[in-house]
Amino acid sequence: MGTMALAIEGRPSRDTAIATIHAALDAGVRYLDTAWSYYLPTAPGASGTGVPGDFGYGERLVCDALASWGGPRDEVLVATKTGYRRTISAVPTPVLEPVAGDDAGSGNAARADSPDDAGISHVSAANASDGNATEAAGADADLHADSARQRLQAAGSRYGWMADSRPETMIRDAKESALRLGVDALDLLYSHGPDPAVPYEETIGALRTLLDEGVIRFAGISRVDNAQIDIAHAMLGDRLVAVQNQFSPSHPDPERTMAHCAQLGLAFVCWSPLGGFLDPVDMHAYDAFREVAAARGVSYQRVVLAWELTRYGRLFSIPSARNPHEVRDSFAAIDLHLSLDELTALDAAVGVEA
Repeated sequence: MGTMALAIEGRPSRDTAIATIHAALDAGVRYLDTAWSYYLPTAPGASGTGVPGDFGYGERLVCDALASWGGPRDEVLVATKTGYRRTISAVPTPVLEPVAGDDAGSGNAARADSPDDAGISHVSAANASDGNATEAAGADADLHADSARQRLQAAGSRYGWMADSRPETMIRDAKESALRLGVDALDLLYSHGPDPAVPYEETIGALRTLLDEGVIRFAGISRVDNAQIDIAHAMLGDRLVAVQNQFSPSHPDPERTMAHCAQLGLAFVCWSPLGGFLDPVDMHAYDAFREVAAARGVSYQRVVLAWELTRYGRLFSIPSARNPHEVRDSFAAIDLHLSLDELTALDAAVGVEA
């Protein structure tokens, strides 16, 4: 289960969020995915970065949900991500194209757990700051280097993300994440994404330092191409265990990073498994899934997830949810066994090989 939708704009109440995580765990979910940047900026800060009113909200939410759950905590793997900041602008960015409608009322409005959707506009940010005055002052000294920072913002939204994968930032943030999650060492830490202002080898070097220091047990990488996967694999060896990339019928991994993960024996964790909720999505890509869903009497989201789970034996899908019903519907995909004819039709509709 992804937890972004429980922590950012549009999120439910804290009680509902915890009830949703509990429902997931009770249903059998044993992987929770969060991030350092899962919080809601409340006001613009230095150069557009967001001043947080609830810094660390997403990670603390996961920690509190696990602490108040009566099940076997030691069975649950908690993954978090570092390398991004939240941003907020004074006014929304222009809407460049309409956002396609979605069947939020179909019984499952779950979406993907990542800010990094294909329709997000990419611009440069002036500098990075997490709302701390000392860091803001230090960021001014790095103005030239930070001009290359990548900013991701959904059209029509005030909110976005900005890359900051400098080694010192990643190492500090990882230690903060461990404190917020209440653990001695993080189970799994991902680099949230490449930072154009930082050589990728330096980003992976930060993960290696965290592994060597025992701050994290295993490492993952996200939003990467095959060349970056090879760099991380060469530097981290078997301590690199997962790649988290976008995958769905509307974004079927055109660079074939899933196949590359299979060659290297890495888990593939797909974000935006249902298309995403921050960007325009071609909903016609899901027409064939709606047909199967109608015949089966289930939500089309459940069919999508069941299909994805057949793609690769080490694939993990992390749909988000904003209430217990949505997460139960998503998790029920593991018991939905599609026929060979259905899989063949769905593969053909998406344009992927069986």
